[in-house]
Amino acid sequence: MALVTGGGRRVGAAIARALGRAGASVAVHHHGSAEGAIAVRDELRASGREAETFRADLGDPRACESLIDDVIARFGRIDHLIASAAIFERVELGAITSDDWDRTIALNVRAPMLLSQKAAPALREARGSIVIITCTSATAPYRNFLPYVVSKGAAKQLMRTLALELAPEVRVNAVAPGTVLPPESMDDDEKRVLAERTLLQRLGSAEDVADAVLYLVRAGFVTGQEILVDGGVAMTGRPSGEG
Repeated sequence: MALVTGGGRRVGAAIARALGRAGASVAVHHHGSAEGAIAVRDELRASGREAETFRADLGDPRACESLIDDVIARFGRIDHLIASAAIFERVELGAITSDDWDRTIALNVRAPMLLSQKAAPALREARGSIVIITCTSATAPYRNFLPYVVSKGAAKQLMRTLALELAPEVRVNAVAPGTVLPPESMDDDEKRVLAERTLLQRLGSAEDVADAVLYLVRAGFVTGQEILVDGGVAMTGRPSGEG
């Protein structure tokens, strides 16, 4: 049984679908993407999988605890926690406000920590795993995304520290997307530039990220590791994201 946060859209939805196709029951979390989460749930149910949607504002610490309680009440267990929900906002350094900072850190770092803490007993019992969706910007920062970049760097260290704290029963890993699913506002020329930065000369897909998550869920002797899904951009020494 897997809980996927941010499972109503983009990468989170692809992860939820992939886990369901692999045979897992799936709790599809959403906050503002109810329509997408319901579509994922219905698709999984139509294929014979057990799935349910759960709404929670993970910026609220109490909602993080309630979400875990609600999922366990519905499914009786949690085997895998996939922390995909995140804020990705472009903001120039001089325009960053304390609200921007607090909102981003709350969802991108505090929420995965609180969810992991609350789910730890169930995950230990299941000898399960946690996968946190980080970002290649944690290593090669993007300009004009400072709160996001810092939060993803913290999320990477959260993963590594949780791997120490929860061993040996629970494995904790991360997937770091790079040139995957550019913002919808990006035009074709900008997308072409991003694709040309990769060794594979193409953009990645949400399904590429989901494939990496599936590997980590199944990889029983892997913990404390981050898989880059960036088309080889890290090999070039160039940033994969926006400037």
